[in-house]
Amino acid sequence: MYDETLSGAQVGSTTAAAISQLQRHGLDRVILAVGYQRELIRSHFGNQAHSVKIFYSIEPTPLGTGGALRNALDLIDSNTALIMNGDSYTDADLRSFSIDYQNSSADLSVLVVPADGRTDCGLVSVDNERKVLGFQEKQSALGKQYVNAGIYMASRQILSEIPAGIQVSLEAELFPRWLREGKHLTVFHHSGLCIDIGTPERFRHAQVTLANAEFGKRPA
Repeated sequence: MYDETLSGAQVGSTTAAAISQLQRHGLDRVILAVGYQRELIRSHFGNQAHSVKIFYSIEPTPLGTGGALRNALDLIDSNTALIMNGDSYTDADLRSFSIDYQNSSADLSVLVVPADGRTDCGLVSVDNERKVLGFQEKQSALGKQYVNAGIYMASRQILSEIPAGIQVSLEAELFPRWLREGKHLTVFHHSGLCIDIGTPERFRHAQVTLANAEFGKRPA
């Protein structure tokens, strides 16, 4: 998934680190949902990186994070999908995340990290059973709050319910809708590193960390 305010070079740095991470956790196939500067991204990665095969889901017009997922559905060849935002990096154990989701009865699982007082990012309110109570609730009286790391496991079924061909936000529209509909959304806790490059300042600070991550080193 790609934020259109970022340049191809910025997105490329986090994506390269994520692809390396996926390869280390045993994944060998990735779909890049691309719109803005898609040819630059495509020319940078080609059809393979770090022994991972790369496929491209092209957005002719901006579809938002949810619409981009629905647009990529035909390229997903399994009953579940690991979804990662393109403007962040989290040093989580993706294999454990996948196993935890497979062993649950959840429709979707959100990887979260401790909030540590942050309010400038997406927050997730969670109960003691790891069930999601709500999103973006800055002063929720229910549950504990964590930061949404932008990494998800989802069933193919729930992704197929996203309206096709329209712009829709996964975080702002679909998550709240699925909660209202009674879908089972759960979380997977990660206590380690979570960085994003959503601003030029954060991008500059992330460069050393991302370079280490791309070459398989655990970020400091």
